[in-house]
Amino acid sequence: MTRTFEWFVAARYLLAKRRQAVIPLVTAVSVAGVAAGVMALVIALAINSGFRRALEESLLGATPHVVLLEKTPSAGIENWRDITARAARIDGVKEASPALYAKVLASGPMQSAEATLKGMRLDSPELRAHIREGSLDQIENLRGLPGIVLGSQLAQRIGMRSGDVVRILSPQGEMTPFGMRPVEFRFRVAAIFESGFFDLDNQLALTTIAQAQRVLALPDVVNAIELKLDDPGRAPQVAQAAEAIAGPELGASHWMEQNRQLLNALRMEKIVSVITISLIQLVAALNILTALFLRVMEKKRDIAVLLSMGARRAQIARIFLWQGLMLAGGGVALGLALGYSLSGLAGRNRWIRIDEEIYSLSYVPFDPRWTDALWIAALAFAVALLAAWYPARAAASVAPAETLRYE
Repeated sequence: MTRTFEWFVAARYLLAKRRQAVIPLVTAVSVAGVAAGVMALVIALAINSGFRRALEESLLGATPHVVLLEKTPSAGIENWRDITARAARIDGVKEASPALYAKVLASGPMQSAEATLKGMRLDSPELRAHIREGSLDQIENLRGLPGIVLGSQLAQRIGMRSGDVVRILSPQGEMTPFGMRPVEFRFRVAAIFESGFFDLDNQLALTTIAQAQRVLALPDVVNAIELKLDDPGRAPQVAQAAEAIAGPELGASHWMEQNRQLLNALRMEKIVSVITISLIQLVAALNILTALFLRVMEKKRDIAVLLSMGARRAQIARIFLWQGLMLAGGGVALGLALGYSLSGLAGRNRWIRIDEEIYSLSYVPFDPRWTDALWIAALAFAVALLAAWYPARAAASVAPAETLRYE
């Protein structure tokens, strides 16, 4: 009953018509300030989560979760078949596959460009899912030439389409009296893939391991063994297990290590965004404090009457605390509605375009999460409660006899 009385009086005071126009104006500004802070936080966190999700999906979909490499690069991994079979039996490993990487020069009708030639198994479901043009069928012999798969950006740079012939120049050339001469290899473009991650689409040229060994003039060796996991979050533990079974000459690294700077930057950006945008909540708190002080001054006589009729000072304080929470509640509801609506629309329609060469994405991704709403609302209510505490204390300290005598 006591709580109902306090809530009823607080709501009545909040919605009552005012003799002074400034009080409703300050109240509206208070609610708008809370709403702006909540909306900004929702949008900022949605952008941060969206970037992290998009980058992780691109990275984890197109790159291995754990990689076994030579600690000291030499002639390559000779017993790669045995190591691959043992790595595939590690708990949590979904797929283990060998790979051979090397820098080459890809030459097309428009220009030549540096590329990373990767020899791998081309029957991977992940690769097939990213094929934008062409097919991986009969890739070992396409009209008399071995097949190759180009990243979409690389193909665009050098002017290649599916079915065209691309020339690959290997640094492992022939020695002549005039020095090393690069050797040229002709491949037919079987397909073009698009991972969504600019660096990969701009660099990778994929072929079979046998063709990569031929281009690099290498025996039956590879220089990497790549592991895909059921749970990418367990990459550090799987990397330790893989390194233990691989022997002393090989070391393991995982995707979190390889992209540590990027992930740390996103984490720091989230912290800075929360701290910076929370200052809007502090400004809104000052508006709430001002609005409640004006209400205390306006309702001083009513407060004295309530105290004279037996209301306790704690009840008077809670009335104004309730008013502060009501103002915050209106702002929180409006801010969450606007923040999640705008984030959803912006993410679905890709409103904000960015430079793909810099950010590896062509648009700003939004990923609003409902769990963020809980602590954003809690922060807004906590700030509002702190702002309402001093006016509530001032209202509770009103002297009934003096107030009724002079007003």
